[in-house]
Amino acid sequence: MIELRHLRTLIALRDAGSLVEAAERVHLTQSALSHQIKDLEERLGTGLFVRKTRPVEFTRAGQRLLVLAEQVLPLVRMAERDVARLIGHEPGRLHMAIECHSCFQWLMPTVDRFRDHWPEVEIDIPGGHHFDPLPALAREQLDLVITADPQPLAGVYYEPLFRYEGLLAVARQHRLADRHSVPPQELAEETLITYPVEHARLDVFTQFLDPAGVRPREVRTAELTIMMMQLVASGRGVCALPNWALTEYLERDYVKAVSLGEGGMWSTLYAAIREESRDQPWMEDFLRTARETSFAVLEGIRPA
Repeated sequence: MIELRHLRTLIALRDAGSLVEAAERVHLTQSALSHQIKDLEERLGTGLFVRKTRPVEFTRAGQRLLVLAEQVLPLVRMAERDVARLIGHEPGRLHMAIECHSCFQWLMPTVDRFRDHWPEVEIDIPGGHHFDPLPALAREQLDLVITADPQPLAGVYYEPLFRYEGLLAVARQHRLADRHSVPPQELAEETLITYPVEHARLDVFTQFLDPAGVRPREVRTAELTIMMMQLVASGRGVCALPNWALTEYLERDYVKAVSLGEGGMWSTLYAAIREESRDQPWMEDFLRTARETSFAVLEGIRPA
């Protein structure tokens, strides 16, 4: 009567807080997800959650099934991992590079969770490499690259992880601090603080400034997010960062955040892997763990 897909749907509904976002997480249309839940409620003869509440308010029956889901789904996933080992898959290697300075906030918990279940997989995040990660992936020097800038390369597959909004961080007393959004022209007189990477790899240039033909008055770089925040808070510039990277600074009222453009500047983060790795059980599990961990620890992201 109760199927695994029902349990996964209820967990997604609880975590997402709405039918629309839950449907995105389980890759269904909203109508298909609603039909699935209605079908389960008819089988059980009771409602599982209160409609038109946000976040979703579960009934006692719904809460009981959530407890079941939390007990059963981890066991199923563990069994899937064990079966993959039993049928003789070779231990894997996961050497990765990160083209996202603020990704460690969700990547390191992902790696920790993954190690617990796949201790035989060799994991390394080599530092100080002086080569372009994506071609190195194609050459088998790397096995996975976290990137927001997919390039067409033979044999390379891009798995979308999540979507995020890039926000402009400004000092609390900055002239733009009370604005909801800013057009590109507002940055023409600003000092823009960025990570020390090529402008062609920064969304604030490729998606926001370049299309409008705008250049900031000055560009200065900082290696670490906290250094960028200190410069912004002291009024020495502004910077564009993913929404999740700004969360703790916004909560402490250290800086203010403004949307870039009326609709915001949204990007997708990908895990780039080689085509032949897609069917490896440990790679599938790493990507699923990365997605689950991201939604557990980051705020303001959306399903890709």
